Amino acid sequence: MNPDGTPVPYHDLVAVADHLFEECEDDVKCLSYMIDALDSALRNELLVSDLLNAYQVFYYFFRILPDELVCERLELEPASSLTSGVKIDEVELLDLIFSVKNHEPVIMVSGGEHPLVTYKGKTAYADGLKYIENPPY
Repeated sequence: MNPDGTPVPYHDLVAVADHLFEECEDDVKCLSYMIDALDSALRNELLVSDLLNAYQVFYYFFRILPDELVCERLELEPASSLTSGVKIDEVELLDLIFSVKNHEPVIMVSGGEHPLVTYKGKTAYADGLKYIENPPY
């Protein structure tokens, strides 16, 4: 949203995304640096739009390359799916779900229908992985 609370016009988002992809092609590192340079309103709208995929947003927030299966799952989802969450990994009965809430990355560990723990911020993915690899029970 713009500072006045109005959404960024979609044609502006499309133009920005086109420019980013022209400059970076499929390089998520380049894309992340260019997204960093955008004003916050534009960046926040773009990160949950259909113009990026969930993998590009994942890399933007965490700056790490996930394993191949996680990468494939994220590439198949539009970034707009992140407002409700995307299951990115599972270990035995635990699911790792990535979402974006209030312009911040969120990793939730779920035991089916019930969330067990939620992590926010730049370390959320690492924290979630630690939890599902060594659950406290």
